[in-house]
Amino acid sequence: MFFLLLLLQHSAFSLVYLHHSSNSRSSFLRSTTPSSSDEYSDKFLVRQNSVFDANHFTSNEIHNEKEKIKNRLKYNDKRSGNGLSSYKVTAVENNNNGDSNSNLNNNTNTNNNNKESPKSKYPPPTPPALQSTPTPNPNPDPQQSRKQTLEEQDEFDQVWKQLLSEAKTEAEKEPLLVSFLFSSILNHKSLESALAFHMANRLMSSSMMSTQVQVLFLEALENSPTFKYSLRKDMMAVMKRDPACTCLPDVFLYFKGFHALQTYRVANYLWRKDRKVLAQYFQSQMSQVFQIDIHPNATLGSGIMLDHGTGIVIGETAIVGDNVSMLHHVTLGGSGKVNTDRHPKVGSGVLIGAGASVLGNIKIGDGVQIGAGSLVIEDVQDNNVVVGVPAKVIGKNLGTEIGREAASEVMNQVLDGYVI
Repeated sequence: MFFLLLLLQHSAFSLVYLHHSSNSRSSFLRSTTPSSSDEYSDKFLVRQNSVFDANHFTSNEIHNEKEKIKNRLKYNDKRSGNGLSSYKVTAVENNNNGDSNSNLNNNTNTNNNNKESPKSKYPPPTPPALQSTPTPNPNPDPQQSRKQTLEEQDEFDQVWKQLLSEAKTEAEKEPLLVSFLFSSILNHKSLESALAFHMANRLMSSSMMSTQVQVLFLEALENSPTFKYSLRKDMMAVMKRDPACTCLPDVFLYFKGFHALQTYRVANYLWRKDRKVLAQYFQSQMSQVFQIDIHPNATLGSGIMLDHGTGIVIGETAIVGDNVSMLHHVTLGGSGKVNTDRHPKVGSGVLIGAGASVLGNIKIGDGVQIGAGSLVIEDVQDNNVVVGVPAKVIGKNLGTEIGREAASEVMNQVLDGYVI
């Protein structure tokens, strides 16, 4: 009997507690004043596309959820730049006549038609902000477009294809050079990669490892708008003009005039990037390895052949045009003080014979032919043939005027075939 009385007393106490708890929750919800941008109900709390059940919430939990929502919205507003008014927390009334379902559907349809049912009393985590997609540049850089065009043409690069084909042929002829030809040419996917590797092995020293030289060559080839084009023109110039050259691998692997020219192009790129100390390092290495001295600030065109190359000197402010040929011991020297424009300006299609010296800020016209051992200290008009110390005009080369090749391409060094 005693135990029965205890059971009845415990049940009555539980009923009184539950009634009091229910009244407290109802009074708390009624005391909460909803606003137009942040409303709560007894049944559901809906925020954007997130719905969670409030039946399992105490008054303190509801208050905490309210603060969490506000803080999260403020955090999202700061990240996205939107105002708080772009978000709305909507309350769905807990009516027994089914209005809550209709309101819930209306609110969820308004919020991107998300019909996901509540699964937890906590709102789902806020998704990370979407990364913005970069918009295309409406005004592309013409220089960048030229670089892209060159890269697209690499697939059909006839110079590279010819070099690969002839390297394979030479490897079959000479088994002792198979490893050398493979590592220098056949193992690479592009002419630029092969050049960087080969020149790194030629120019490395105790001051700079071959891998560092290779990286600098690749950087210059990638970022200079004319290097790739000039590289191919220089190779074909030697191939066409030097009768001693039988194949492109000869030019690529052994011709130090070609090697010095490509070293100059890297040094010139570094000089223009204001990395002058490094540019002068390449000039020094060029002089020591190839016995050719070209200042990094000189301006050289494309399709240039430095035949034999030994002893060639080209000064700081010199300018050399396209398709120029010069032989060993040629000097394009200066006259005057430092920091003045003091070196020659050589036009296109010019042939400068062995041992010739062209001094001072003078102009050598297009198609000019300068005889071996001459000293030129005055301007020379287009297509003139000069020889002597000091050089005198002895005739005119009419090759370019009648549609023939320029003097630099004919490589006629005995000075016949001109008009007196």
